[in-house]
Amino acid sequence: MAVFNSPGYINSYISAFKENGGAKYLPLFSYGALGWHQGKFRSAAILVDSEKRQDIRLMKQENVVAGVSQMLKQMPSNRLIAHLSKCALTYGCPAGKNFFLGRYEAPLPSSSHCNASCLGCISLQKNRDIPCSQDRIDFKPNPEEIAEVALVHIHRVKKSIVSFGQGCEGDPLLTADVIEPAIGMIRAATQRGTIHLNTNGSRPDILKNLFNAGLDSVRISMNSVRKDCYCEYFRPQSYGFEHVLNSFAVARDRGKFVSVNYLNCPGFTDTPEELDALIKFIGQYPVDMIQWRNLNFDPIRYWKIMDSVKFHGQPIGMESVLNQIRILFPDMKYGYFNPPKEKFKRWQRGNSKWGGS
Repeated sequence: MAVFNSPGYINSYISAFKENGGAKYLPLFSYGALGWHQGKFRSAAILVDSEKRQDIRLMKQENVVAGVSQMLKQMPSNRLIAHLSKCALTYGCPAGKNFFLGRYEAPLPSSSHCNASCLGCISLQKNRDIPCSQDRIDFKPNPEEIAEVALVHIHRVKKSIVSFGQGCEGDPLLTADVIEPAIGMIRAATQRGTIHLNTNGSRPDILKNLFNAGLDSVRISMNSVRKDCYCEYFRPQSYGFEHVLNSFAVARDRGKFVSVNYLNCPGFTDTPEELDALIKFIGQYPVDMIQWRNLNFDPIRYWKIMDSVKFHGQPIGMESVLNQIRILFPDMKYGYFNPPKEKFKRWQRGNSKWGGS
């Protein structure tokens, strides 16, 4: 028995387990420890973001259906709207639901390809033992379709965010030919709203061009800041670990808000070796935020794979990791969701220089 915790909470412990001979991979979920106390289920979790952006109790299905119907009538020929409709109604995607409900952040998937082959990819799996949880987008929307969706959301939502790079696509840096002009169209129409990018950070040269076009913030995904462990999970195909680090530098040099999408798994993330590496990384690359995220992958297989490339000592506990990082870097924010630009100035971490400690 295990629990899949709500967005905003990270697992502090993994559920108890016994692996039988011939056991196959578990489906792509995180497997948090679950207990029973005083007549209720209890989860071993740590709250890192209290915002109710993806609280499904606030997303009534009838309102989502009505929102989908409204947008299909408003933009009947926009293929991106049809795709997001499937995300919201078939897969229950909270980001898709938020768009149709007119709240918070709207997703702008655009890429059917990726230059990584992540072990835990939820939209495309070469490992037949691991089922995909959703289909990847199978077309590339044109700039007009992207801008149309983005502007509708920006004009009706206060402190709105529109973001490229979703679970139902590859990496958006590979479709800069449509994203860059789409950003230009959005910014030609309005300076409102936050334009954000979730990415593997593989193309710092492309990222620089997107910043020039008007991109406001970026979130770069990592499971580890140690090269061997990163490459073993992401399995980059046309880029290297140094390109990812350079993307952090590009964002910081441009004064953009930069976050790490830190995919963590108790038993690995909370080992002394991972903590020491993360402390060194933040000292050299002073990011504005760590978005602590549960890694959705079979934890037993993950531990074995990571141990095959690097030594790991006895875990010290996720709570200890978070506490130590906060003590050393008190100005860095913890979170789960992409913030709007209205929060950037009071959140960004001073004028720290790259390469400092």
